[in-house]
Amino acid sequence: MTNTPFLSSPMEVRPEWIDYNGHLNMAYYNVLFDQGVDEMYEQFGFGPDYIERRGMTTYTAEFHVCYVRELHVHDKVRVSFQLIDVDDKRFHSYQEIHHEDGWLAATAEGLGLHIDMSGPKVAPMPDDILANMRAVFDQHSALPRPERVGRSIGIRRR
Repeated sequence: MTNTPFLSSPMEVRPEWIDYNGHLNMAYYNVLFDQGVDEMYEQFGFGPDYIERRGMTTYTAEFHVCYVRELHVHDKVRVSFQLIDVDDKRFHSYQEIHHEDGWLAATAEGLGLHIDMSGPKVAPMPDDILANMRAVFDQHSALPRPERVGRSIGIRRR
């Protein structure tokens, strides 16, 4: 792993994701973010069999999306993932969707929770999973903090 954000495999905007305005419906930006992080989650140890093997999973507590530029049918994109912070039960992440031509389409910031499904309840990560997350965090913490991290929503009055 290098000191760069993780970058997903290429994905394509599907025709059924297009809304009546002729561009990607807002809900499907979330699908792209979610599918883009799956590869990174496997590196952490949160793969599809995590719940079956260990009885644990992750939940999203918060997720904030900023739509920067429209995507259209058949556009090809990749999703980046940067771990901003982590403790034994939570992780703060930042993602970007980039068009294959290099421009930024959307950003997202999220707070994930580690969940013991016997509750379900928020619970500490197993030592090996936390070690995987901390190894990524150690590398990502050397990266510049993305400008869009920590944005709030509201109407500015002049």
